[in-house]
Amino acid sequence: MKNLNRWLVKLLQAVLRALKRNEREYTPKTQVKDRTATKKPIEVKGVNLLLIRDTFTEKSTIGKLFINGEFFCDTLENPYINNERNISCIPAGLYKVRLRLARESATRDYLHLLVQDVPNRSYILFHRGNTAKDTSGCILVGNGRQQDAVNNSRLAMDLVIKEILNLGGENINLIIKNK
Repeated sequence: MKNLNRWLVKLLQAVLRALKRNEREYTPKTQVKDRTATKKPIEVKGVNLLLIRDTFTEKSTIGKLFINGEFFCDTLENPYINNERNISCIPAGLYKVRLRLARESATRDYLHLLVQDVPNRSYILFHRGNTAKDTSGCILVGNGRQQDAVNNSRLAMDLVIKEILNLGGENINLIIKNK
């Protein structure tokens, strides 16, 4: 399984390099409305992530992540504790996000996301993990949720990255809202 994951990471990194060099064109399904009617893809300018936080407990904050308007996966963060480093989720708001390669990280050996320009915080990531113990203020993704946990985080992270790469991998915007 580790070999498959390493192979998948290398494949995703190669795809990212190819997209940056504009060596191939790809039109993901999320960019095309009705090919029979228009025969032209609808252009999406960037990638829009919307995180709607809907469950708040003493141990965690759980929400839903939408990519370009479509529900994609569940999220888990620390509870909000005055935006304190390592123990709090970040404030609701608008943020820029970028892809972060495995070689840029000492702890993550896979492609992940870095949330930029968070007030009084740094290195806020979207990464794998299942409970609040797996995060230090970052955003975890999962397919399925239960109290204070998300499930299948590895698969969810791989799918999020794959979709973002399919959408061009650049100009990524994150909006976080509390319900």
